[in-house]
Amino acid sequence: QNDGCSSTAGAGRQFWNRKMKAERAKKVEFIRTAEKLKTQLANAEKDKKGHLYNRKSDFRVEYSVLEELEHSMTGKLKVRAKMLQQLSKIQNNVKRLQRQLKDVKPTPEFVDKLREMMEEVENAINAFKEEQRQTYEQLLKEERTAINELSVFERKVELWALGSSKTEKVLKFPSAKVSVNKTLENHLPEEVVEFERFLQRTGGWQGGWDDYDHQIFLKIWTKHKGRLSFVDEALEYLCGRTKEDIEQHDKWYQQFLILHKRKKESIKKWKEKQHQEKEGNLKEKEKSEKILKEQCLKHEEAQKQKAEERKRQQTAVEAWKKQKAIAFAMEQASELKLEEEKEKEQQKERQHQCRRRLLLESYTLQKKEKEELDKLEEEKREEAEEEERKRIAAEEITKFQER
Repeated sequence: QNDGCSSTAGAGRQFWNRKMKAERAKKVEFIRTAEKLKTQLANAEKDKKGHLYNRKSDFRVEYSVLEELEHSMTGKLKVRAKMLQQLSKIQNNVKRLQRQLKDVKPTPEFVDKLREMMEEVENAINAFKEEQRQTYEQLLKEERTAINELSVFERKVELWALGSSKTEKVLKFPSAKVSVNKTLENHLPEEVVEFERFLQRTGGWQGGWDDYDHQIFLKIWTKHKGRLSFVDEALEYLCGRTKEDIEQHDKWYQQFLILHKRKKESIKKWKEKQHQEKEGNLKEKEKSEKILKEQCLKHEEAQKQKAEERKRQQTAVEAWKKQKAIAFAMEQASELKLEEEKEKEQQKERQHQCRRRLLLESYTLQKKEKEELDKLEEEKREEAEEEERKRIAAEEITKFQER
């Protein structure tokens, strides 16, 4: 039984050791993978900076714009975070003060503590309000600047629309006095001249008021949509301005709106007239272009006919040249054929002579061979006769001896 327990304990330790080794191997592999990914990330960041911060890179311009936007957004987010932090601080102080007020203790220390907490909350609120007021004033200043610039551009566009380059001389800052050049009155519509004279006579685009008071007047007037109820609220915001001043400025502004509307309508009519004249000129231009086009077509047709005539003449000349070339080629071919036939006749004659010479030589050779054969036959015949005579003589001798 003890041996069984020991073996079980040993198996458990082995299993635990294998498990620990596997976990250590996993940890080592995880650390190695993390280091590898970290190296790849560092290389990627290095490549990104190399591409984006390189002045010769194509992405530098776009990235610079995005970088500026990112900085701008970061600044706005920082301001927002700071504002939220201030509000959170104020809220926490108020909540702490509320908790203290739930458990009021009539002791001097408690009263001093409440006073300190209230002063802290009040100081935080005042600081926040002051900061927001400065921000609002800065935004209001930027708004006034933008409105002034838009007014200048609006007047430029209106005067440019009249087609006179001299009108740029009358452009000044909106708060300044407006002067109308006498030389322009002959070129400008009556409503435009009347509006410019009104501005000159009444103190410019603000009716003699400074820009700040006029902007406040416009906001309150717009808020009340021009009703007389705006006067009381305007008196609260426009320090140093009396009710008569505000009412007088209201009359001026209403007259300003009427004349400005007439001016816009006049410019609109002038533009329509210019558009009609432009359309008329365009029609005349189209008509003249049509006539010119017809003349061009006629000229092109005449040129085309001339080109076709030249082409026909050139074709006829080429056909004549081709015919002459064919005739010359046929003549050359005929002469060449005659020469070839003559050459063939001469060749036949030479071949005939050669055959006759060969026949003659063959006949001579045959005759010579025949003579030689005849001679050999004659010699053989003579030899045979000689042999025959010898044989006969021998026989005669033999016969004679036998006798």
